[in-house]
Amino acid sequence: MSMKLFKARFTSGAHKLVRTMLIYSLFCFILAVNVAEAVPIQDDCKVRRCNHQDPPVRFPFCLEGQQSPHCGYPHPGFQLSCSENKQTLLKIPRSLKLLVKHIDYEAQRIDFYVPGRCLWQQLLDLNLSAFPFAEEQPGFSGLKDYRSQPAESNYTLFECLSQEKALYKRYRVACLSTPGSQIIAFASDENYYGLNLLNCSYFRNFSTPISPYGIRFQLRWYKPDCGDCDAQGRGCRLNNNNSTKEQTECFDIPKHHIGLGERLMIAGIVLGSSIAATIAIAVGWRYQLDKKEKESQVKIEKFLEDYKGFKPSRYSYADIKRITNHFKDKLGQGGYGTVFKGRLSSDVLVAVKVLNNFKGNGEEFINEVGSMGRIHHVNVTRLVGFCADGYDRALVYEYLPNESLEKFIFAAKGKDRSLSWEKLQDIAVGVAKGIEYLHQGCEQRILHFDIKPHNILLDHNFNPKISDFGLAKLCSKEQSAISMTTARGVVE
Repeated sequence: MSMKLFKARFTSGAHKLVRTMLIYSLFCFILAVNVAEAVPIQDDCKVRRCNHQDPPVRFPFCLEGQQSPHCGYPHPGFQLSCSENKQTLLKIPRSLKLLVKHIDYEAQRIDFYVPGRCLWQQLLDLNLSAFPFAEEQPGFSGLKDYRSQPAESNYTLFECLSQEKALYKRYRVACLSTPGSQIIAFASDENYYGLNLLNCSYFRNFSTPISPYGIRFQLRWYKPDCGDCDAQGRGCRLNNNNSTKEQTECFDIPKHHIGLGERLMIAGIVLGSSIAATIAIAVGWRYQLDKKEKESQVKIEKFLEDYKGFKPSRYSYADIKRITNHFKDKLGQGGYGTVFKGRLSSDVLVAVKVLNNFKGNGEEFINEVGSMGRIHHVNVTRLVGFCADGYDRALVYEYLPNESLEKFIFAAKGKDRSLSWEKLQDIAVGVAKGIEYLHQGCEQRILHFDIKPHNILLDHNFNPKISDFGLAKLCSKEQSAISMTTARGVVE
């Protein structure tokens, strides 16, 4: 069977099942990954890092964008972030920016590195209340009861107009100086009275908790005091039950961490179960499909046995392939099958409708053969023959070169397929005669139920012929009302 025919016969039901199975498998895979990642700890305050080499971030610190604000101590100096190149960064608003290299939570020490070259410029605008760190004071490193504000160093800056750099070399701040002026700095404990400052003017004073000459610093925080909690292997957090918002407490860390091996096992179980369920659904669907097809085949064979007297030709599937030249010339496709152009002989052309073998229980096939095999009218398409070869079914009609009325009524822009009003009237009258014959001219009344332009075919003289009896229903002429268990195409 050609690929073109296979696509035509594989109906929407199969497509829907395959799509459902793929969506289900994808859902289970995503669930497995989420379970493997989410099971270790369902806490938005769990330890985070900017990269695997940087220090872990937990209380009293909070990592912006990865931990909730309540996970850290309510002070701007404990708000960390990740830089664009994934380095841990402390940013004091409108002033200081330092890289964090190490954090010792038990000793409450933190190591900083200055990423830029001019620490002086950052320290000029530093708000001391926003910086909770200080250099450790000698003699107090082992005292837990000691509390300290950051120790401050005071500096006085002068602006000097002299171009002689050597004159102020010892005190010159290179990153603040310009070609037209030099900035020199003196610590509060330095004596600068012997220095020539005739060309200098006072610039400003500022205080700083760290040396502006440094690049690396090891500092300590004294509040909050969580060192005891870490020494005991416990966690530290804000005490929400205390009236003082900044009071902390120790707590036991939940012991529900799961290792990588267990996480992979969980993911494997979930994913394996989903695959097994998908296979079971596919096998069940295939079994039901085969069962329905066998029942349909028995039903069709019984009908054809009773139908021999009407004498339409019966073809094998090999005949159908020969007639259509292996389904080479496709004319169109509808809900019940695909239509191909064929040739019975050098002079006789036919249209072969290959039915979808996954559609319904064979009722459409029986309807079409049973209805059209009884009909002989100029305005009804003639059934030349049929094929019922195992699961393969096809109907062979006379070939009508002008195709359907739909293509003339709804012609695409730019295509001149208009019909005159006289010809449209002739077509309407012809369709009416065909319907009248179906209702009154046959031994049993035939109700088409799907009259529409698509199902009105035109011969070489534009004479209309009614086609596609897949929804048709037979009834006696004495019946004045027809019951329908399901909705059908068009009421006549």
